[in-house]
Amino acid sequence: MKFSDYKYERPIYEEVKKEFISIIDNINNSCTYEEQKENIKNLNILRNNVETMATLSSIRHSINTLDEFYEKEREYWDEYSPLYEELNSLFYKSVINSKFKDNIAKDFGKQFIDIADYSLKSFSSEIIKDLQEENKLCSKYTKLLASAKIDFEGEERNLSGMGKFMSSTDRDVRIKASNAYYNFFKENEEQFDDIFDQLVKIRTTIAKKLNFDSFVELGYIRMMRTDYNAEMVKNFRSQVLKYIVPVASKLYKRQEERLGLDKLTYVDEGFEFLSGNATPKGSSEYIMESGKKMYSELSKETKEFFDFMMENELMDLVTKKGKAAGGYCTYIPNYKAPFIFSNFNQTSDDIDVLTHEAGHAFQLYMSTWIDMPEINFPTFESCEIHSMSMEFITWPWMDLFFKEDTEKYKFIHLGSAIKFIPYGIVVDEFQHYIYENPNMTKEERKNIWRELEKKYLPHKNYEGCDFLEKGTWWFKQGHIFKNPFYYIDYTLAQICSLQFWKKIREDKENGWKDYLDICKVGGTKSFLEIVKIGNLISPFEDGCVESVIGTIENWLDNVDDKSL
Repeated sequence: MKFSDYKYERPIYEEVKKEFISIIDNINNSCTYEEQKENIKNLNILRNNVETMATLSSIRHSINTLDEFYEKEREYWDEYSPLYEELNSLFYKSVINSKFKDNIAKDFGKQFIDIADYSLKSFSSEIIKDLQEENKLCSKYTKLLASAKIDFEGEERNLSGMGKFMSSTDRDVRIKASNAYYNFFKENEEQFDDIFDQLVKIRTTIAKKLNFDSFVELGYIRMMRTDYNAEMVKNFRSQVLKYIVPVASKLYKRQEERLGLDKLTYVDEGFEFLSGNATPKGSSEYIMESGKKMYSELSKETKEFFDFMMENELMDLVTKKGKAAGGYCTYIPNYKAPFIFSNFNQTSDDIDVLTHEAGHAFQLYMSTWIDMPEINFPTFESCEIHSMSMEFITWPWMDLFFKEDTEKYKFIHLGSAIKFIPYGIVVDEFQHYIYENPNMTKEERKNIWRELEKKYLPHKNYEGCDFLEKGTWWFKQGHIFKNPFYYIDYTLAQICSLQFWKKIREDKENGWKDYLDICKVGGTKSFLEIVKIGNLISPFEDGCVESVIGTIENWLDNVDDKSL
């Protein structure tokens, strides 16, 4: 069945609530585990239906934020999702208090029990109005980004549509495009500041009501970090500062020399070569056909998966008017269907998003056997292993997309992975500062951001842009607004994906087997358990970063980048 045929029907909350409570009573009064398990199955049918409708509404609204029907549905879900969450908390209480809890753990995994426990810790009916307000503020941020109408080169463009101009071979075009892009944020600075300020305050209020000292601890619990903590993350940040920042700085220096610049500035960061960045050598249709060939040759599992995605039109990839910014993969449980959303902009990002989001979607496709909605996806840092590793696993097929630019693409891709990690660390450490000190002024927050850039991104040069110099780059980083503490996940996963890059090169067969194994378990395992299943070194373990950075630096050093 094609995505356009998937039926959306707004659930009637009172009816769902009545049925939900009835099934919960059956779960609590079950005399045997077999009876309780059957009742849990019935509840999951109801919960998956609600989840399906919420997801369909969200997808269709992001495809066209101007659609009045789905704009109204977004408002409904902003208001009612905390109420559905309240119902779910009844289920979590039943699980945690069940006399058959050991049996539940055996069937659904200890990770599910931990998620139920963490969900209870992060929710109370007392915070429903606060959660509704948080949702509305996040939607306000999304709508503000989507409202961008930038007149450039004779056309009205959204933020995503400016990407190809900001990496143009013509530096004057890059400067003009960057000015136009960041001018949108400058014109709306007060709105971005106010939305974020309100989000920090509402999240701090929620944390206090739930008896946490600050939102930091609650943020980790919301992210379901069941087997690591802030101290372990701090150790990883130290490894990055010691081993990765110097390699990233060297890459920026090489870029400066390749471009023949006295100083590399912010307008040049996304531009790697005077001959132009590697770009796809064909239309969106060509990219999809090449993607089909790639996944048909990678493995029988990926062929089946990609055919399913294309036949059922489960990808919306091309940027258009009214479309929300960014890219994502989500899951529609009633149809056991992943869905990929992105904004193609005729840059190499189009290929990265295809392989990245397909990594998420492939994991979901391989774990459709899971009916418990909490564990379709693993937790975020584990999810990103699947996506980021798929980017590297598909390297042998990059010539389909980039042809003569293939080596250039690989150099940029691997180099960008190294450059990204320190940035991800900035986003993470910034949020620790913000939520540990929620009463900071807007200016103090910007100062903190700029200081962290100087620590982890010493190459940063905002010459010609006072707006960014004062510490506002993060306005465009949606995770900071909408998904607090969701960013270190990318850096943890990137280190794991780089381990896959190394092992696939050394032993393709076993490397692919390890990747398949972590996809098949879905979200039934915790992050460190998935790391173990994939035969990877934990990012929190001393020596993890050191174990891959030497091989990567050697590969990069052996590329004659000036000849590309």
